[in-house]
Amino acid sequence: MRSVIETLAFSTIAGCLLASQVQAADNLSFKGVLVAQACTIRPGDELIAVKFSDISTASIYLNTRTPGELFYIHLQDCDTQIADSVTTTFSGAENAELPGLLALGTGSTARGIAIGLETVTDQALALNVASPEQALNDGDNVIALKAYVRGEPKAIANESIRKGRFVANSTFTLAYP
Repeated sequence: MRSVIETLAFSTIAGCLLASQVQAADNLSFKGVLVAQACTIRPGDELIAVKFSDISTASIYLNTRTPGELFYIHLQDCDTQIADSVTTTFSGAENAELPGLLALGTGSTARGIAIGLETVTDQALALNVASPEQALNDGDNVIALKAYVRGEPKAIANESIRKGRFVANSTFTLAYP
């Protein structure tokens, strides 16, 4: 009789514990978005370094800017059934005197200049504004762009551009309209 009472007591306690676990409220939620990417960025193009050759301050005073320096974003495995075009948007710290251009980053010793971006047909690409759509082909594609150095108008007028090393950072975002 004792083992029957112990079994009933154990069964009652176990039932109570299980019942309290079943009645617990949801406290964990999973959410997300599953998307089909039209293209992938070629490995290595996640971080692109554009290196300018030495730039003369006299050239900036004379021409206000340098010629554009080409750089490329390589796309792979593009599927035009998902999207047939791409836009590129650059973001970063904006130069106070030259809106739409990148400000120099910390650690830069040069002063009085900013970094601009443009298409290969010399169409300016302002920060935080999507580029014109570029048509995609199935397979591999290349987005060709240019970067340039422009003198700030006040620094040019006052001839106060300071020579030295400079760096500016931007993030590019691709969108498939």
